[in-house]
Amino acid sequence: MSPVAVARGVAVILWALALHNTLACRGLFWDGSSFLVNLLDHGNFHDFYAARAHVDWVTQAPVLLLARLGVRDTELLAMAQSAALFALPTAFYHLALARVRRDPVLLAAVLAIIAVVFLPTSFFIIGEYNVAFACITAAMAVALTIGASSRRDAALLLAFGLLCLRSYEAMIYLGPLVASAILWSTRRSGDRLTRLLGALAALAFIGAAVVSAVTIVDYWDHPHFMKVRSTSVDFWQNMQFSIPLAGFLICAIAGLRRPAWLEGRGPLVVMGVIALLLALSPWWRLVHGPSILYPPSHYVARQAAGVLLAAFLVGMWLQVARRDPPRVFAVVRRPEVARRMLLLLGALTVAGAIPDIVLTRLWTGYVERLRVVVDGSKGMVRAETLPLHDWPNKLFFQDWSYPALSAVVSRSPGQSYVVSDQNYLSNPPFEPSCGLLPKLKGYGWRS
Repeated sequence: MSPVAVARGVAVILWALALHNTLACRGLFWDGSSFLVNLLDHGNFHDFYAARAHVDWVTQAPVLLLARLGVRDTELLAMAQSAALFALPTAFYHLALARVRRDPVLLAAVLAIIAVVFLPTSFFIIGEYNVAFACITAAMAVALTIGASSRRDAALLLAFGLLCLRSYEAMIYLGPLVASAILWSTRRSGDRLTRLLGALAALAFIGAAVVSAVTIVDYWDHPHFMKVRSTSVDFWQNMQFSIPLAGFLICAIAGLRRPAWLEGRGPLVVMGVIALLLALSPWWRLVHGPSILYPPSHYVARQAAGVLLAAFLVGMWLQVARRDPPRVFAVVRRPEVARRMLLLLGALTVAGAIPDIVLTRLWTGYVERLRVVVDGSKGMVRAETLPLHDWPNKLFFQDWSYPALSAVVSRSPGQSYVVSDQNYLSNPPFEPSCGLLPKLKGYGWRS
């Protein structure tokens, strides 16, 4: 397969997954249901966290627009929420694939980002990092491939910078990285407007780093931030992330120690085994009970994924910028090695889509069972009376977001809520209004 064919194939897979996840209303997972009910109850953007407001505005606008047009079907609104959350990062990754489709090495890096950063952390799609990471990847791809339409590309980079200005805390290190690449790329242009737009884009990404730094300082002692810091090293709990990461580490270490190893069958064997293990991961629990795919671990692995993303982006830039690259870069630029990498990473992306599909199907069943409970009850239903820890319920429940999710999936919101007995001190919502009982007056799950 040619690099262009691989890029197109992966883009088709990403859009198919986005459609599948939209129909499954996967945007409701965890915090997503609370975000949706706050949007509908208050009729305004749920942008309580100013440092991520730009991503929130873009992804929440379709829901608010439909609600103001009179749509009251919460299933349709949940699909609109999911569509916006999945379509935006998918569009960014599609753009990145399109920009680097004729450069096998850059394309391999973007495929690696999709397989190891996006797919293993996107079940928690409500997290703004999904959009931020995808936008950063697209920005780097555009910066490294600026061509004849340099003004258009520079304007596009400025738009990306404005979106990322208030997107996610990882911009504290991703922002300066992309800003430097943009300045390096646009300074070579003979067009004055291109250089100006490039400088403004770089300034926007630097501004994103400043916003992130101020936010981290302000919230450093917040209980939620303290919990996040304490769990940042637990990324290994996410099998969808740790399995491909192990393969990349093996290949990277072996390739750096002996670049000629990349020309042999070693990478084929290692990544082939990794792809097979990843594809079979949904069924590991049948052999070893504790070995389960756990959607909440996507949230835990996001910080490690951001650091890994930065490493891939640095590699992309060095591959383009260095005229005298280290030997390992010279080896991966060889056509036969680059083509083999593309095929392996394409296979890894396909393998990564399998657990995503399996978990989404389990999520659909979970939502349907919860809907039956709330539609068949009145008043408060204690979560502890439900089979929370049975398979697969234990993959999806979150105590403080139960009231919101139970209201969204109900035909008559307010007739029944599922609530937990816990005091919300050990696992509090980040923003207090997320833990309240939603009203959703006039809304209902119509199907």
